Amino acid sequence: MVMARKRFLPPSPARYCQRTYRRSVAAGLLVPFQVTVRETDLAVLAPEDRSSETRQLVLRYRAQLEGYIAGQPGFLTSFSPLPPDRSAPPLVRAMLEAGAAAAVGPMAAVAGAIAEGVGRDLLAAGCQEVVIENGGDIFLARQAAVVAGLFAGRSPLSGRIGIRIPASAMPCGLCTSSATVGHSVSLGRADAATVLAASAALADACATALGNLVKEAADITPALERIRAIPGVTGALVVLGEHLGAAGAMELVPLA
Repeated sequence: MVMARKRFLPPSPARYCQRTYRRSVAAGLLVPFQVTVRETDLAVLAPEDRSSETRQLVLRYRAQLEGYIAGQPGFLTSFSPLPPDRSAPPLVRAMLEAGAAAAVGPMAAVAGAIAEGVGRDLLAAGCQEVVIENGGDIFLARQAAVVAGLFAGRSPLSGRIGIRIPASAMPCGLCTSSATVGHSVSLGRADAATVLAASAALADACATALGNLVKEAADITPALERIRAIPGVTGALVVLGEHLGAAGAMELVPLA
């Protein structure tokens, strides 16, 4: 899983990250498909292939974001929260709110916000279940418990730990930031900083904030306490090398 502060730029080979973790996803009875529009790269599980509809949703949300950035270029580059804007489109308002809650720039929430927007729209259109993964930031709406594997780069714990999420906790967002995986900016050193929240936009912004706070093992516990105290956050986890810390509703299970 990847992402810290998100960059909204055209893709290039130098920044492209092979998302090999997708090969280990067990779709069960759901249909997997992928939708890519520039740097938005969604892996979707749904009862049926809705690629065309999903692509249109992605285009709509990207248009909201790109149009807003054209008039407010500071939105793209700010590392600090920006004030609310009632005139902004829904996606942008969600990002502003998430950034303010986590004390980070609004672009820290972009991947989670798009995943959540698309996922909730598919649910409203009749999908009974849906999972949207956008670069390690996930919107989950299943009718049974799921286990999400944790990818933490070169940490010896990578690929060995799963996070079990009960059906009663969904819809929800599970998002991860990393200083050692992917191409985004993190101010810390965590191999994985993962947050579970009712909103994927909030989980994404808070994962960035959590990752920024962890520079050494001694930072893990206070960082978890700080993020767990944010309203809407239900659980948080940090991996730094061989060190792991978790708080709240993070049910950890071993992976084979």
